[in-house]
Amino acid sequence: MPGQIKSPVRTLGVLTGGGDVPGLNAAIKALVYRAETLGISVIGLRYGWRGITFLNRNRPREEQIFRADDPQTWDDHYLLPLNRQNTRTIDRQGGTILLSTRTNPARVRVSELPEHLKHRGEGRDAQEYLDLTDEVLANIEFLGLDGLVVIGGDDTLSYGAVLGAKGVPVWGIPKTMDNDVPGTDYCIGFQTAINRASEFIGRLRSTLGSHSETALFRLFGRDAGFTALETAIVTWADRLLIPEVPANIDQLAELVASDRRNNPNHYSIVVLSEGANLGMPVPEVGPEDAYGHRKKANVAEFLAEQLSKRLPGVRFLPIDLTYILRSGEPDVYDRHMAIYFANMAMSLVEQGIHGAMAGYREGKIIYTDLPGKDKPPRRVNPDDYHPTRYRPRFERISGPYMPL
Repeated sequence: MPGQIKSPVRTLGVLTGGGDVPGLNAAIKALVYRAETLGISVIGLRYGWRGITFLNRNRPREEQIFRADDPQTWDDHYLLPLNRQNTRTIDRQGGTILLSTRTNPARVRVSELPEHLKHRGEGRDAQEYLDLTDEVLANIEFLGLDGLVVIGGDDTLSYGAVLGAKGVPVWGIPKTMDNDVPGTDYCIGFQTAINRASEFIGRLRSTLGSHSETALFRLFGRDAGFTALETAIVTWADRLLIPEVPANIDQLAELVASDRRNNPNHYSIVVLSEGANLGMPVPEVGPEDAYGHRKKANVAEFLAEQLSKRLPGVRFLPIDLTYILRSGEPDVYDRHMAIYFANMAMSLVEQGIHGAMAGYREGKIIYTDLPGKDKPPRRVNPDDYHPTRYRPRFERISGPYMPL
């Protein structure tokens, strides 16, 4: 639940964590511009949670400021004071000027410790995890921060909730192309991802038609199918696979064969989330990340192999759109939402309300609780998906008469 700050905020830290999305810089700029009107200084914390965790308190703060014209500051100088001048044009760029990592301060491998923290890992295995929350708390005090604005998805925000439980004033802004942060119907980056997916799938239709291929487009969505669902709707994809509802590959193969027969160019399109439920295990590869996630094998390539066994005369073309969708400048709607979310967060700062996240529900900009790890990701309602045709269920679009 949100709390109330008794003393005024004079200095804020801001960080971006997890995968980048278009719109992060617009949010940073809006925060800085609003903060200036409130007499609040803003310190950017580079590399997400890594920056505030690995900051070296043995060195003066002034010696840890990043400067683009000094290569010696590029790697371990985690501080970037922000003002109107150095954020004036950043909203026109994609990515994040603060850089980003998937660091989880509560789960840092001994092998990843910087030189000044090596003593924390003495006598421990290199792959063992340490909780460095005490370092984060000490670094917040070292910097004189009155609180943190955290821009991220459910993993990044969940650690913000950890700090909030320890008394640190934290404000959250949701971002992710998956659009699955609990508590909000919209996250920065989602609309740009849909627009990019629609553009690239539309362009590839000419090639697919020329060669009578079936394309399997892999999109982001580890736990939720919102990105794939919306993309399938606007591109009129033939079939859709999402994490929330299991598919049967034999049945999918029959549908793909039918789609190809009914197309004069004998091509078809399947859109699927990276975490699509294929009704069988998809191999996982590599070690867990700091939030306990292992990478899945490319689900589009895996599905292409499975379908090729069932339809040996068809050429399946797995195409990974994931990182393409998060690149480049934001579309207008993501700029709009980034600005509104940032100003909602700063309104809460002004009112002294902390431990809250800006969000969007039922057509309104709102604020809600910071989502902790006890809150599962928001997921597609299975009623919006046809479980045997593997398509969006448009029959769900209905509503009452509302007179003017």
